Order: sequence, then structure tokens, then C-alpha cells
Amino acid sequence: MTAIVVHGGAGAGQQLSDGCQRAAEAAAARLQAGDDGLAAAIAAVLVLEDDERFNAGTGAALGLDGTTIEMDAAVMDSRGTLGAVAILRSVKNPVLVARDVARTPHCLLAGEGALRFARAMGHAPYDVVTDTARREHAGMLEQLSSEEPAMPGVDNDAFARYWNYACSPAFRGRRGHDTVGAVVRDADGHFAVAGSTGGSAPSLLGRVGDTPLIGSGFYAGPDGAVAATGVGEYIMRHTLASKVYHWIAAGMDLQEALQRGIALVPPDADTGLIAVSKTQSGWCANAETPIAQISRAV
Repeated sequence: MTAIVVHGGAGAGQQLSDGCQRAAEAAAARLQAGDDGLAAAIAAVLVLEDDERFNAGTGAALGLDGTTIEMDAAVMDSRGTLGAVAILRSVKNPVLVARDVARTPHCLLAGEGALRFARAMGHAPYDVVTDTARREHAGMLEQLSSEEPAMPGVDNDAFARYWNYACSPAFRGRRGHDTVGAVVRDADGHFAVAGSTGGSAPSLLGRVGDTPLIGSGFYAGPDGAVAATGVGEYIMRHTLASKVYHWIAAGMDLQEALQRGIALVPPDADTGLIAVSKTQSGWCANAETPIAQISRAV
């Protein structure tokens, strides 16, 4: 039986579930056409990167300076494919660049090198800032000027203290940390995961979260695939996706493994996990996270 689970970002809200459903259906169509799990996972993420309501691709979040957009993405499957990009700018679909990286001798490209590689692979310049991104940036600056932490457990003044953009900070001193992702079990029993993010806000220039880091935001192997979403700084500290995967591989019930993983993260740090194993699929989150799930007999 094939299985697909798609998420649209921890805390993004159930009103975006329709987008996740379309993404899951795109993945299912690829499996129905005979494509493998990785192609299906990428197809799902492409739908979400092209939907400006999600913080990935077209809908990516603005950096603190109100200008910079830095994106991460990754792909992995149980056949040995692994590719990721970090701090990537000016492309429409970072997940496709991650797929291309997987064909090189490397696993992860970042910054200027990732951008030059994207151009060499034929990915055209794409610089779109949505109205939603501008509104959320304005709200983030307002929050940074208040007493309410814009990032769980972090003093707002820290972002001004360590400011590293070319301009000056526009605030005295909870916005998007959404990621999109998909996990797939295909008809041959192979597993795949793909993820993409428009970055976390607020964040310093050059910040890399969990999304492109193997074992933190994603993991796939012969026993399943796992994708995480939430505040990357918490997810990375626990190498959360790898930890949950290895619990599942050791025989733990999938839902128990997901719940145990969520429990590792402070409750005020919105977090979500999706996974597929040889016999199960599911998700768990401590925040409003849009999800779509499809299971079909082969």
C-alpha cells in the first residue's frame, strides 16, 4: 500500500489544509503514473512552493531587513539519494535545486555557491515578494518592539544586539517558521522525503534552520521517512527527524514515536512531525498544522 503525508508548517493553521490536500493529490498522481517515492514527494512540495500562502518558494518570508529572502530545501530517499540547499536566493523552487544537488558529488550547497549552481542547472532568476510576506514582516517588527518574544525563549533585543544586515535595525530592541514537507512510501516499499522553507522570521542574515540538515528536519531510510517543522533551533538540538526514525526502525509504534518526539520540544515552540513506516503513516503536532494524508492499495 502506498502512503503520503504532507504538512504545511507548524502553526500555519488548518485553513491551509486544502493546499496540503492538493499537494498530496499531486504526489498520488505521480505514484499512479509509476514514478518513485522521491518524485512524488518533490511533486507535493512543488505545489506548496507555488502556493503563496505557504512559507516556501513564492511565499517565502522576508528577512529582518525587509528585503532579503533566504530559502532552504532538501530531498532524501531510502535508495541513497540525498541533496540539500541552504541560504538560497532568487529561485522559484528550491526543492528542485536540492534534487539537482543530489546528482552531484556533494550533499549540501549553500549561499553564493548554491545560487551559481542553480543558474548552471537552468533555474531562472525569480524574485517575488508577496503582500502576505510584507504584512507579516511589518507585524514582526512591531512585535520585536514590544515585550512579547518574537521567538520562543529569546530576548527581542538579541536581534538588534547581533544585527548583521547591511542596513540598521528598524525596531527598538511570531512570525513564520513554517516549513513545507512530504513523506512517501511508494509501491515498491521505498521511502522518500522532501522539504522546503522560506526561512524563519525573525532571524539574522545567513541563518540556517533544520530544513536542509539531514537528521534534523528530515530523514529517510529502509524503515521509513520523517519530516519535521517548527523552530529549527529546537529541532536541531535533538536531531529530531533522525531520532524519531530510529525509534520507528527499532519497532516503536509510529504514533508513539511522533508523540515522543514532540514532547522533546518546549510546548511554546510550535512543532510538527510527519512520518511513514513499512505499515503506518501519520503525524503529530503541538500547534495548528495543516496536514493531508493519502493511503491507497497498490
